[in-house]
Amino acid sequence: MVFGVMSGVALFVSGSEGAGPWTVRGCMLATAVCIQLRLICNMLDGMVAVEGKTGSALGELYNEVPDRISDAVTIIGAGYAVGGWVTGGYVAALLAVLTAYVRAVGKAAGGGSEFCGPMAKPHGVALLGVVCLVGGVVPDGVGPGALIGGGGGAWGLFAAAVAVIAAGSVVTCVRRLWRISRTLGGMRVG
Repeated sequence: MVFGVMSGVALFVSGSEGAGPWTVRGCMLATAVCIQLRLICNMLDGMVAVEGKTGSALGELYNEVPDRISDAVTIIGAGYAVGGWVTGGYVAALLAVLTAYVRAVGKAAGGGSEFCGPMAKPHGVALLGVVCLVGGVVPDGVGPGALIGGGGGAWGLFAAAVAVIAAGSVVTCVRRLWRISRTLGGMRVG
C-alpha cells in the first residue's frame, strides 16, 4: 500500500503548478518504479499465502482493502498528473474499485472469484506504469513524450490512460457480472 500511495503522490506532484521538467521526469520515473514494486509485493504476498497454505479470511481482508486504497490513490493521482484529467481520474478509480466489488460479491454469493478482464486489478496500474516510463525517458517534443503534458488544453497521455482504465473497467464489470450470473443461474438454492 505504501508504494501505491507513493505513486499517487508522485503523480499529483508531477501535475502541480510550478513543477519543472526535471521534477516531472523524476516523478514519472519514481512512479514507474513504485508501481512495479507494488505489483511485485502483491504477487509475492499472494504466492506466499498460496504456497505456504497460510491464507485465511482475515488475510484476504487485509489483502483486499489496502489494494483498493492503493488502486484509488494511484489512479486519482494520474488524473492530477501533468496531462491528466481530474474528473476522469476519480471516475476511473471508482470503476476500478467496482470491478473488485463485483468479484467480491460474486464470491460471497457462491459464484466464485471471477478475475476476468480486460481491466483486472493489475492491468490499470501497469498501464500507468508504462505511461510513466514513457513520460520519464522520452525527450520533450519527441514522439509520445510530446503528448504527456497535452498543452493548450489538450489531453495528454494520463488523460487517455484514465479514460482507458474507466472504459476497460466498465467492460470488466459487465463480463464479470455476466459470468457470475451464469454460474449462479445454474445453482439451485435449498
